[in-house]
Amino acid sequence: MAKLSKKRKAVEGKVDADKLYVIKEAMTLVKEVNTAKFNASVDIHVRLGVDPRKADQALRGTVSLPHGTGKTKKVLVFCTPDKAAEATAAGADFVGLEEYIQKVSDGWMEADVIVATPNVMAQLGKVARILGPRGLMPNPKTGTVTNDVTTAINELKKGKIAFRVDKFGIVHASIGRVSFSPEQLSENAQELVATLVKMKPSSAKGTYMRTISVASTMSPGIAVEPKSFKV
Repeated sequence: MAKLSKKRKAVEGKVDADKLYVIKEAMTLVKEVNTAKFNASVDIHVRLGVDPRKADQALRGTVSLPHGTGKTKKVLVFCTPDKAAEATAAGADFVGLEEYIQKVSDGWMEADVIVATPNVMAQLGKVARILGPRGLMPNPKTGTVTNDVTTAINELKKGKIAFRVDKFGIVHASIGRVSFSPEQLSENAQELVATLVKMKPSSAKGTYMRTISVASTMSPGIAVEPKSFKV
């Protein structure tokens, strides 16, 4: 087992592993125990009482974070020429169809999120096996398959994120950076948790919000009291 550095031991000593912190307290602490020398991401991990093997419990959706994620997303739009000018004007970083399908097939991937118009989805089947595992395949449920490319691009640039439950029933999402204030991080987390509560499947039994934790890159995890969220 790798030995912990003195700095890591010091910050871990600030976190009580047996305590459930209220959300604002947790976000203050996650900033204090960050050891990265860069503006690290702050992530939230929500374990839900769902069975992802059941279609109605394999949750997937989007949420617009009030304060964004602190990262400007590079957006690729797959569309026909008649929509290209609109996509470019809305701020898309890459716009096209066949040339980008070929580039993706060849291993290129500089986009963080992909939007597509409905009329080109059939052509994206050529790269579905590449995009799908990376969570980049456009999907109507996440608002990334649409004719209103302007709205889609604007929302993504402002902080709209997509999420989905993994095979263990956990939703992982970035809710900001350590440079954010505790209030901003708390409000972003609140928005995500409230969205998950609204999406609770009627077939899910028992405790729905099982555990919630937050951590920055290279920092220890901090357990959060689910009841401290306003839902």
